[in-house]
Amino acid sequence: MAKRTSFSPTLRPGTVVEFMHGDQPQLAWVLEEASGKLRLLTINKREMKLPEARLLPWHGPICSPDLSRQDIQNTLNDHQATRGEIQAGLDVMELWELAQGEVDAAPLTWFAGLLWEEPTPDQLAALGRAMLQAKTHFKFRPPNFEIWSAEKVALKMHQKAEEKAREAVSSAGQELLRTLWTAHSQGRTPQIPTMDQELVSTLEQILRHKVAETLDETEQKIWAAISKGLPDQPHLPLLLAQSWGILPRHHNYHLDEAEYAWGNDWSESFLNEISELEEHFSNQAAPAEVDDFISIDASTTRDIDDAFRIEKTETGYVVSIALARPDAHWTFGSPLDRAVLHRATSLYLPEGTSHMLPEQLGTGLYSLIQGETRPGMITDFTLSDEGELLSVTPRTAWISVKANITYEFADAAIRDGSDESLVLAHEVAEKLIERRIASGACVIRKPEPIVTVTGEGQQASVDISLKTPSPRSELVISEFMILANSGLALWANENNVPLLYRTQDIALPQESAGIFTEPAAILRAVKLLLPPTLETNPKRHAALGVPAYAPITSPLRRYTDFINMSQVCTFLADGTPRLDTDTLKKLIIHLKMRIQSVSTVQRFRPRYWKLVYLAKQRKKYQSAVLVEEAGPMATLAMPHLQVNVRAPKKMLGDKLYPGQQFQINFTKIDPLNNEIRLGEALEE
Repeated sequence: MAKRTSFSPTLRPGTVVEFMHGDQPQLAWVLEEASGKLRLLTINKREMKLPEARLLPWHGPICSPDLSRQDIQNTLNDHQATRGEIQAGLDVMELWELAQGEVDAAPLTWFAGLLWEEPTPDQLAALGRAMLQAKTHFKFRPPNFEIWSAEKVALKMHQKAEEKAREAVSSAGQELLRTLWTAHSQGRTPQIPTMDQELVSTLEQILRHKVAETLDETEQKIWAAISKGLPDQPHLPLLLAQSWGILPRHHNYHLDEAEYAWGNDWSESFLNEISELEEHFSNQAAPAEVDDFISIDASTTRDIDDAFRIEKTETGYVVSIALARPDAHWTFGSPLDRAVLHRATSLYLPEGTSHMLPEQLGTGLYSLIQGETRPGMITDFTLSDEGELLSVTPRTAWISVKANITYEFADAAIRDGSDESLVLAHEVAEKLIERRIASGACVIRKPEPIVTVTGEGQQASVDISLKTPSPRSELVISEFMILANSGLALWANENNVPLLYRTQDIALPQESAGIFTEPAAILRAVKLLLPPTLETNPKRHAALGVPAYAPITSPLRRYTDFINMSQVCTFLADGTPRLDTDTLKKLIIHLKMRIQSVSTVQRFRPRYWKLVYLAKQRKKYQSAVLVEEAGPMATLAMPHLQVNVRAPKKMLGDKLYPGQQFQINFTKIDPLNNEIRLGEALEE
């Protein structure tokens, strides 16, 4: 309810009054008064009724009530002009300084007494108007004006400046975004409106933050204002930024959303810490205790974090696996450590590789490079003649790798029988996978397309070829890594060393065990599986067919492995792991979030480039195979691309069955929106 404010027993006809209309004082003439209800004639020549309580706490002068309408209008115009002239000459800030410390609130007449001995109605009204506008210094609570403190004035002034700046950005931003969207829609270069550099920088930052979904509260308000009226397009900010030219074509927005810095420039902020690590490494380096390990990796691999050797015994085998130790001189909790935790994992994308660790460390100082002495952890896995794990014995040591060989070289040596050690390793790997399958392992083998991107932005081109498989050497490495991760998980549990475990404790039907190579069989098997979870309790990993699994074999590439390596090695050094179970549980909360964010980049970016490749030849027929026909839609797989596409069953014919071969092309492929639409499907 409005508070009633009375300034005299009655307001007589002929009195000049003011009231608030919108956000401005409005001048009016009292034509009639009855029981607090007024009939007014405004300066805009409009008659209206108004409760007396709505009047501002100043009025006058009182004129003859018998004036004609024209004389009333002339009188109001004269007072309006006079009050405007007086208001223009007032320094309200000086008045605020005079009033500071005197009172917290006072009526208008008190403030007028600081300026004039006997203020006229026009002076009172002019002062009232000026104080109403000074919202940063005064608060009007009828009939008094409150005086803001210096602290509150500073805050109000800051807020007002921010609001003014926001209005400027919003006004310019609306015009800019409309220009950018029109140019994008028409496929032309935009004509950017003239703006000062500060405004350009602000709008550019807002667009970049919106692409990354990292807008703060203020930026969110500005974005809502400047994007009003534009289409509800899921990647609108990215398209606008590309139209403007501040982001290139094919920009990897997944990296922005994951807040993952591409390349190695991010490490420049930590050069002092990296130098300290290099110094510790140099001071503690010792001659290699073991130098007969070999590593098997792709020819392009630079972050080499595992190697092995093998020997035959009277009762079975001893597989010794050496792992890199980037934790050897690490300071956990340091700024560099927090940055590496935030990165969570290395990324291997068609356009290149971005390493979890600074390249000086991950591909240099701690990588198991042939002939270089490195700190490592060696674990001896004693196996029976049937491949049963009998014992696990880890230790730390300085090591040197005898040779870094490729999958292709190792595969040929196994095939030709030219390297006894590699042949023996393959023999053990076959026994290990046989035992895992007997334990329910679901092994999936499928073609591996190699997506290669050359050039950047508009000049980027993409090509896809199938990797030539090296089945023997790939089996050796995959089985030895599973042996290391599962064997050390069991050892850690027996020795009460807390680790991060990957678990998949689910019941699988008997038919899910085995090796699957056909697309339809692969899809059926995958549908039975659930994603593994990260936890501190050792549990079964159903798809791998092992009782426990703790990732540790990629400490240069994954932070989970980095942590587990530190846990094992600190226990080996002094009998106490660095972190207890409760601390690991707290770490998991943040680590899971980071892994999920970064893994999204790894999952979707290669698919984006595959769709770019397909879009350029969408009319060309591609080989496909039917893998599922449940419901009204069927699923077709393109094994050579590892891309699936769904289509209405009626497009494919009446008789459908898994494994059915088709030649397909497409009517639409939108890589950015991950959209692919089938055009034709011809049965082979």
